[in-house]
Amino acid sequence: MKNNQPLIELKDIGKIFYSEELETHALAAISLQINRGEFVSIAGPSGCGKSTLLSILGLLDNGSSGQFILNGQDVSTIAAAQRAVIRNREMGFIFQSFNLISDLTVAENVALPLTYRGDKSRREISELVNKALNKVNMSHRTGHFPSQLSGGQQQRVAVARAIVASPAIIFADEPTGNLDSSNAQSVMRLLKALHEEGATICMVTHDQQSAASAQRIIELFDGKLVDDSKQISAVKSA
Repeated sequence: MKNNQPLIELKDIGKIFYSEELETHALAAISLQINRGEFVSIAGPSGCGKSTLLSILGLLDNGSSGQFILNGQDVSTIAAAQRAVIRNREMGFIFQSFNLISDLTVAENVALPLTYRGDKSRREISELVNKALNKVNMSHRTGHFPSQLSGGQQQRVAVARAIVASPAIIFADEPTGNLDSSNAQSVMRLLKALHEEGATICMVTHDQQSAASAQRIIELFDGKLVDDSKQISAVKSA
C-alpha cells in the first residue's frame, strides 16, 4: 500500500431509505477523500445527511450505490460481520450521548475495544487503558462509574475509549452536542491535541465553532456535497 494513498475514498456514494410507500434519498453521489493525519469536519443543517454519511464512513451501514475504499480495500458491500471486525480494528467512535455502559467502571469502558479483539493480555490492556486515560486527564477516575461523572468527564472517557486501540481513524458524531460551552471547548481542545499528535479525525457537527477547529470542512446540503474547502488558518483554542 502506498503511503500517499487516501485512507478513505468515496466514489459516487448514494443512500436511499425505503418504507412501504416512501423512497427517501438521503445521500446523492458523494465523492470525497480523507487522507491520513487529516482533521475533517462534516457540517451542514439538521437533516442534510451528515449522520447518514458518518454511518457509512464508520461502516455502521452500507451505501445504496457507489464505491467505498478503505485502506485500499473495497468495503462497499461487505457483510455486517466483516464490517464489525474492521470497525473494531481500524476505527474509534465518539458519540454525542457518550454511549458508556452504566454498570462498567471507567477503566472497563475504555478497555472494551481491546477486550473484543481478544489479542491482548490483561497486563497489556491495563497499560493501554492507563495510557489513554492519562491522555484525557481521567486516570484518577478509573474505578468510578459513568453516573458518578459529569457530562464533560464522560465524554473524556469516551475519547479515551476511542483512542485506546490506536485506530486508523476516529469518528466523532456531534461530540459537543450534550455539553455546556466550557466542556465543549475542552473536548475540542482535546481533539485538536490528538490531531496534532497524528490522529486522523472525521467529525460531524452542526456547530460552526466546533467545525472551525478542523483543518478542512465538508459542507452537506440536502444529501449533496456542496463545498469541500481547506481552512485558511488554524483557529486558536478557546
